[in-house]
Amino acid sequence: MSRAASAPFTPDRRGVAAFRGTTGGRAGGARAVTRTLTDDPLGGTVRRTVLPSGLRVLTEAIPTMRSVSFGIWVSVGSRDETGPQAGAAHFLEHLLFKGTHKRSALEISSAIEAVGGETNAFTTKEYTCYYARVLDEDLPLAIDVMCDLVADSVLTPADVETERGVILEEIAMHDDEPGDEVHDLFTRAVYGDHPLGRLISGTEETVTPMTRRQIQNFYRRHYTAPRIVIAAAGNLDHAAVVKLVRQALRGTPLDTDPAVPAPFRAATPAVRMKPATTLVEPKETEQAHVVLGCPGIDRLDDRRFALGVLNNVLGGGMSSRLFQEIREQRGLAYSVYSYASQYADSGLFAVYAGCAPGKVDEVLDLTRTELARVAADGLTEAEVARGKGMSKGSFVLGLEDTGSRMSRLAKGELLYGDLMPVDELLARVDAVTVDDVNGLAAELLGRPMSLAVVGPFGESDFAA
Repeated sequence: MSRAASAPFTPDRRGVAAFRGTTGGRAGGARAVTRTLTDDPLGGTVRRTVLPSGLRVLTEAIPTMRSVSFGIWVSVGSRDETGPQAGAAHFLEHLLFKGTHKRSALEISSAIEAVGGETNAFTTKEYTCYYARVLDEDLPLAIDVMCDLVADSVLTPADVETERGVILEEIAMHDDEPGDEVHDLFTRAVYGDHPLGRLISGTEETVTPMTRRQIQNFYRRHYTAPRIVIAAAGNLDHAAVVKLVRQALRGTPLDTDPAVPAPFRAATPAVRMKPATTLVEPKETEQAHVVLGCPGIDRLDDRRFALGVLNNVLGGGMSSRLFQEIREQRGLAYSVYSYASQYADSGLFAVYAGCAPGKVDEVLDLTRTELARVAADGLTEAEVARGKGMSKGSFVLGLEDTGSRMSRLAKGELLYGDLMPVDELLARVDAVTVDDVNGLAAELLGRPMSLAVVGPFGESDFAA
């Protein structure tokens, strides 16, 4: 199972909510409401159905494809756990593939693999996704299997113990990857004990004593129809997908009384960040790993388009300032880049570098100098134009497969309550001005910076 972060550009609730044509369908005596979003010239026809239970189904019909990506997205992540529950969402993600009342774990995997398809899942801090990619003719099978495992998993005591061992190995493996560990350390430096600062996987101390009952309670409390979005993209028919979903969920715990969809995650109260600090994880590694950064902006902030441009120019590619200065001109690091993470009520902006331990001071000095220079002087018009081109190109090129299109539908609905058409999103990027970027840079990059380091050091090595 994998863990993923949100994409830098996604629709927002202030985007287009234009619908046309409302139809109803009946199944089992209950009425579903279907709406067709305005056709997107750069995409297929997008339709949205709200089932009586509050579960939502969104599809994008792309007749030129011969595959379909089908995903079940649940509005629950690691930030929804209490301290003793840390890791429950990720634990559950593993367990749902272990068997249902209809299928064993082997039957779940072999059913999809027998038709050349693939399945996987990932847990983030704010949502969990289960998905399959199959040939268009095998979509009914994928819907039946995926709905079954998400809605009706049995969570046997034996499976809990088996996956506990797997997850503990996963945690140990993560601890052996300092290039990954340093990002978690940085997140903890900024968020502290807040749930956003915890590891998605949990820790050995929380996963080891976690009981089946705790996981079962978490499952039934959070995996409810109003909190679930089903999305599919590819060569499909929307009405057929809705019918298949309803059939697959009939008689399961997700076949519930009428309800309204849960609203997307609220942005209040705002997350309180820790004062800037330095955290060092001493390890005898051949390479030092550092992350320097600060609190950013939340995902509904209109300035996120300007942030995307700023990130591209600073450290988003081989032409970026940091890459050119630190790697190309001085050869101090193999990998150096900047990134932004955005949540409902907060965000992060950071720079990562991996270098020889003896070069850490120089790399950090150059990084701080470049960030201060951009904060004071801003970017040039040419740089902003290049950053905008990178944003638009990466977004459109990312829509070349059904998986990314499926994800776009689900994130728009689950995280923003809306789906911004591709043309409008590109227009929002085009509308970013030099003043927008430089104003954000002055505010963001002027903030006190936290530092996370994994390598052969102690706290005193960075006391200054």
